[in-house]
Amino acid sequence: MPHADTTPAGRIAAAAEELFYERGITAVGVDLIAERSGVTKRTLYNRFGSKDRLVAAYLAERDRRWRDFVRAAVEECDDPAEAVTAPLEALKRWGEHNTRGCAFLNALAEIPDSEHPAHRVATEQKSWLRELFAELATAAGCADPRGLATRLLLLHEGALATQPLPLDTLDDAIELARTLVRSSR
Repeated sequence: MPHADTTPAGRIAAAAEELFYERGITAVGVDLIAERSGVTKRTLYNRFGSKDRLVAAYLAERDRRWRDFVRAAVEECDDPAEAVTAPLEALKRWGEHNTRGCAFLNALAEIPDSEHPAHRVATEQKSWLRELFAELATAAGCADPRGLATRLLLLHEGALATQPLPLDTLDDAIELARTLVRSSR
């Protein structure tokens, strides 16, 4: 999703997002980001301080957009039980434009250091999704909403992990999620 911000920081963020997602975080250096965004390395460092902070900013912005996207999908649901599986339905639409899988799982694979600011953003994103599943399951009257939330997160993450493969697991994950929700009510 392109950034509309044409300031130097906005151009840096847009270039970083494109490059980190398409090529990988460790494969992309600040020289390439600066070149792609049309700024100097000094400007990049003045705006973000370090590559680590730029990676964290990239993931934080992606997380903000993802949460907004999921919340909108949840709000479209009239039935509380349907809302429980809305994040998986949202993933189906989101995935049409994000073909390299989950940026957060990719980041966690590349950045194992739990003290890295980007690692924290990625783990917080996964925790948020589990909590959202639990809240939605509670609102739908599901038994053991926390246990159901964990199972739904596993389905969600499994569908994400298999997205780059020539398999279509998301429809099966959505159907299995609906079955889990129905059986817990």
